[in-house]
Amino acid sequence: MRVSVDKERCCGAGQCVMTAPDVFDQSDEDGVVLLRAERPAAALLSELELAAALCPAHAITVEGDPETATRGSDDTART
Repeated sequence: MRVSVDKERCCGAGQCVMTAPDVFDQSDEDGVVLLRAERPAAALLSELELAAALCPAHAITVEGDPETATRGSDDTART
């Protein structure tokens, strides 16, 4: 499973951060989404789907099979 964000579309509403804080954060400078884990744990799938659905700018994409997700949230690289 892979999560991607479109920073150009993001309006900084913060719904993603409130829904899945292990995966999303916001820039202190402009409030735009920061991706904390591109390949989050499969256990977070429902939170990620909700975050994508709640995003008013439709800036979040969740792709792939949750079985290919990492077992933990070790990927904390910000993009």
